[in-house]
Amino acid sequence: MASEEQFVTVDGQRLKLTSLDKVLYPETGTTKADVLDYYSRIADVMIPHTANRPATRKRWVNGVGTAAKPGDMFFQKNLDESTPSWIARRELHHKNHVNEYPLVNDRATLAWLGQIAALEIHVPQWQFGRTGVQKYPDRLVLDLDPGEGAGLQECAEVARLAREILQHMGLDPLPVTSGSKGIHLYAALDGKQDSNAVSAVAHELARALEADHPDLIVSDMKKELRHGKVLVDWSQNNAAKTTVAPYSLRGRLRPTVAAPRTWRELASSNLTHLDYTEVLARVKRRGDPLASLAAGHTEACATSDGSRALYDTSQIGESRLAKYRSMRDPSKTAEPMGAKPAAAVKGGDPSFVIQEHHARRLHYDFRLEHDGVLVSWALPKGVPTDPGQNHLAVQTEDHPLEYGTFEGKIPEGEYGAGDVTIWDAGTYQLEKWRDGEEVIATIHGEKHGTHRYALIHTGGAEEKSSNNWLIHVMNDKDAKTSPRKTVGPSPRTKSISPMLATAGEATALNQDAAWAYEMKWDGIRAIAIVEAGTARFISRNGIDITVSYPDLAEVSRAVDRRATLDGEIVAVNKQGRPDFGLLQTRMRLTKSADVERASETTPVHFMVFDIVHWDGKSTTQLDYDRRRALLMEVVTETARIQVPPAFDGGIDEALRSSSELGLEGIMAKRRDGRYMPGRRSSGWIKIKHHRSQEVVVAGWRPGKGRRSHGVGSLLLAIPEGDKLRYVGRVGTGFTDRALDELLPRLQKMERKTNPLVGVPSADARDAHWVTPSLVGEVQFAEWTVTGRLRQPAWRGWRPDKEITDVTREK
Repeated sequence: MASEEQFVTVDGQRLKLTSLDKVLYPETGTTKADVLDYYSRIADVMIPHTANRPATRKRWVNGVGTAAKPGDMFFQKNLDESTPSWIARRELHHKNHVNEYPLVNDRATLAWLGQIAALEIHVPQWQFGRTGVQKYPDRLVLDLDPGEGAGLQECAEVARLAREILQHMGLDPLPVTSGSKGIHLYAALDGKQDSNAVSAVAHELARALEADHPDLIVSDMKKELRHGKVLVDWSQNNAAKTTVAPYSLRGRLRPTVAAPRTWRELASSNLTHLDYTEVLARVKRRGDPLASLAAGHTEACATSDGSRALYDTSQIGESRLAKYRSMRDPSKTAEPMGAKPAAAVKGGDPSFVIQEHHARRLHYDFRLEHDGVLVSWALPKGVPTDPGQNHLAVQTEDHPLEYGTFEGKIPEGEYGAGDVTIWDAGTYQLEKWRDGEEVIATIHGEKHGTHRYALIHTGGAEEKSSNNWLIHVMNDKDAKTSPRKTVGPSPRTKSISPMLATAGEATALNQDAAWAYEMKWDGIRAIAIVEAGTARFISRNGIDITVSYPDLAEVSRAVDRRATLDGEIVAVNKQGRPDFGLLQTRMRLTKSADVERASETTPVHFMVFDIVHWDGKSTTQLDYDRRRALLMEVVTETARIQVPPAFDGGIDEALRSSSELGLEGIMAKRRDGRYMPGRRSSGWIKIKHHRSQEVVVAGWRPGKGRRSHGVGSLLLAIPEGDKLRYVGRVGTGFTDRALDELLPRLQKMERKTNPLVGVPSADARDAHWVTPSLVGEVQFAEWTVTGRLRQPAWRGWRPDKEITDVTREK
């Protein structure tokens, strides 16, 4: 390597290298080029011991030894702005600040660490889970540190004494000469105890060793007690503490290494610390003596070809992954191909992962490990949370097990192009698996907890080739009855998507005779399906919301035959006017106690304005006047079910009347127009008194003053093609209760990257980004010339809307 600046590609990542002939270890003449070469060659055995752990770096920018100047060595925890964007990273929340740490998961990251002279890499005894959750420790460590008058041989003797006790505890310790003074002892754990419990055990072990061998061992860190003895430092099992990583270089006069050793070597009277050349030679001959420590605990690490490995894929039937591979070009996408075997994970429950996939349209991918692959379903409506609301699940091609750790961007032009992040991951317990028919499993997620799901194929025996399933989240009642009894509408009364209106102005309507005018009700759209004396309500986005509005069940008594009705659910305030903010208290409630309580304090009404089916026949081909006449004839109004009258008169009088009643505006409907399910039509025009806009919530900024520990404003967007365009932020219009509920809800949706385009740096500076899946509504003064909302005020959430429903109001 030459001394001038040069660019290299390491496992697909481009990296600038400088000052390659700089001497970092003057005593041996070891240069930066030598350090880079070492970390490149040792990567395969080192990364399993560092993967997914936050790495603290100890840097010597001008090299080690007497030539180094004060301040040249420093610890670095947080990543700085010069860090390459491709470095994997995670945040750790400390008491009064947040640090972003790199994860040493691949060879390219090791090369970057060598480039910045980060000679020592220190990691804790725990890993981040695939969703960023801090997991319990997967290893115990004892640092055997000799005091003055003691040395490596005394440490080896203590290591043998500790080994005997640990083996009686069912643990198998493995030694590492630290490359500095002493020895580290590691033992693999099952990950079921937290750091406090592991620290307590390690502390008791240290005290027991001290009690048995007081002339050799001390467990107290006071220096005056350590002369001629070996300190058994148990404290590095604390979640906040780190230990130099196995195979890391040390910042000593010579380039020594924290080197894994064998117990036979520890018995040698010639035991010494090893330098990097000796370690490379040993690994080439013998492999990694510490390999069993990582087996079954490392979730993801880089292999020699840069791919990410997870489980043993050598036994996967090629036919199961043939379709997956045929749809992807490994030279263009970083998605794993399942082609290289990795260390097997033995025992334990199978894995699952739910990935958030921002492709052409946002959806979630639900994957279960089964028969050596990830059996996969796409959930276009998201992950179900309500037992009363089933979601469509479209079975897709089987994926390799390595896909369970995949996060990244699938390039444009490739299958599934877009950003993929892990929404939740963990293990699951299988109750039933009938291929092509039914799957029931309880998943244990790192981020969203434990849930029981049923996946039911929707086709009959003659439709086995169909990919359409339903996914149902089960409650305690479902545990005793088959989910087949609760999965969707009967075939006779399938729900439809409601007809949608276009925003407009009164000046655009100049033929009153051609239009009918109705009041615009400030609520949420719902389709009511009535049959056999029962009624169900389906929201605009296809979700069954019946459980939230039991007080509307009397709609089944309002008609005496099967019918599908279109209308608006509204809550009325004390002044007798529809109040969208009041209706927010009824939305998303599913628990019977909550619903019953809310029904008493906030009763709702169903304003029926159209009829889509009657007595088994579609009415969509009838014009407005005939549908309206039929509606008036067949619906008997009750206290909660009403058919509001159409307005007699012109548009000016309709608008004036709407304003006097305190309503949102009016709906103009062409008298000769037919009902067009799921279509936005100029045959229906909504005219509002105030400007309002549906928006996608994509992030939040902290507040100030009394709101400094909560949400100060929401960052808003509107879809623009396949992107989300930033349109401003809103910080007014929230009730205290709404603000209290905002933070925990948004924190569950956090993501690292900005999902928007066009965000000014001032607004992005302290932003917390979230998965853009929630829709709300704001009232505002006007659009600015830069496409921002001027003076927006929050009106409330729109759980009845999807992102794809949001368009800029004209």
